[in-house]
Amino acid sequence: MGRSNRRKGAADQFDSSDTESVSSASTAFSEVTVAHDTEVLNSQDYALDKFIDALYEKRGSTRETALSGLVNAFESNMLSAFVENKCITLLHQFLNSIKKGSTKEACLASRAIGLLAITVGSGNSSHEIMEESLPHLSKVLLSGSDASKMASVLDCLAVVTFVGAIDLAETETSLKAIWEVIHPKPASKVRWSSQKAACSIGSCPLCMAVWFLSTLLDAEDRAVRMAAGEAIAVCFEIGILNVYSNDESDTDNLDIGDSKRRDFLYMQSMKAKIADRANNLSMEAGGKGTDKKNLNDQRDLFQKIWDFIKSGESPEASVKISSKHGVLRVSSWTELIQLNFLKRFLGRGFLKHAQENELLHDIFDFGQDITESLSTQQKRISSKISSKGRTLKLNKDRKMAQVHSTEA
Repeated sequence: MGRSNRRKGAADQFDSSDTESVSSASTAFSEVTVAHDTEVLNSQDYALDKFIDALYEKRGSTRETALSGLVNAFESNMLSAFVENKCITLLHQFLNSIKKGSTKEACLASRAIGLLAITVGSGNSSHEIMEESLPHLSKVLLSGSDASKMASVLDCLAVVTFVGAIDLAETETSLKAIWEVIHPKPASKVRWSSQKAACSIGSCPLCMAVWFLSTLLDAEDRAVRMAAGEAIAVCFEIGILNVYSNDESDTDNLDIGDSKRRDFLYMQSMKAKIADRANNLSMEAGGKGTDKKNLNDQRDLFQKIWDFIKSGESPEASVKISSKHGVLRVSSWTELIQLNFLKRFLGRGFLKHAQENELLHDIFDFGQDITESLSTQQKRISSKISSKGRTLKLNKDRKMAQVHSTEA
């Protein structure tokens, strides 16, 4: 259905009671799940089509209600078949809501785009979502909109890039847009001093990034400290702070002015500083009025980070998905952060997508946990194979980081 025909149909349907009609569709969408399978599909499609029609309405409250209904539908169901031929049409309307709608509408639309990308999974459609979304999302980030809108757009950009990017260059484009929000200062002005020696890190973008993240460990906001800690942990894991470790045995033979030696020594000093700060944050005392849960979360996180820095012990976590699909297990910082982010972004829809969405199955390489029925010896062999696979992946990521740093 063309846009003009769709808008005409929408006008005929909604007339003066458009918001009430969309709300009724939302109610109907929830209630049809108890009906016969065929009736369910027909009723769901009808309700979803009404939401889409309502996105063309001029009244902002009507579009907000429709977006809320679509977000609810994306969370609660796997709608890959429904959006197959509507993906880009939906994307354009969501982007329009971000550009022209209220803050609430823009937040809902940002979430809807992220959920759309997760629904279609990796491939041409998600790549197109990323390509078309990036300029609009970046513009919002540069405009300095209110905090809630910025946060929603950042989440959206992270999701569409994670699902849709096909190479490191595309990922870097999105990371640069995000980094401009985190640290808008020119990299060339950043300097670090220690023991009467000044070390310019403007020539090493990775050094600069990790240095700035380390300064956030002293932020007043506990959530900022924890987010910075997680990012630093990933930097350790993929080897960014070991970029020059292959030259360690030769540093004494390098000329004192050699940039590699300066960068290596700087990295070693920064590692020690980060380790010390992580240790302190893992034991931080709570004062009067302190949120004990948040404090305990911080202590737990930085204890894991300190253990990882000192002994290489990776964090582990597991989520029981269902008796059929088994247990989702992660055992690296990269996977843990991906899991926590997707759990937060999908909200109540996480288990549904973990059960039925192939994208999540591919990301975390899980299905039915067959090792639960294996003998002790078979479990040990299976564990070794999984560990070897994770090691190979981390080594690959580490080499990519080293090559990128050298080229920079």
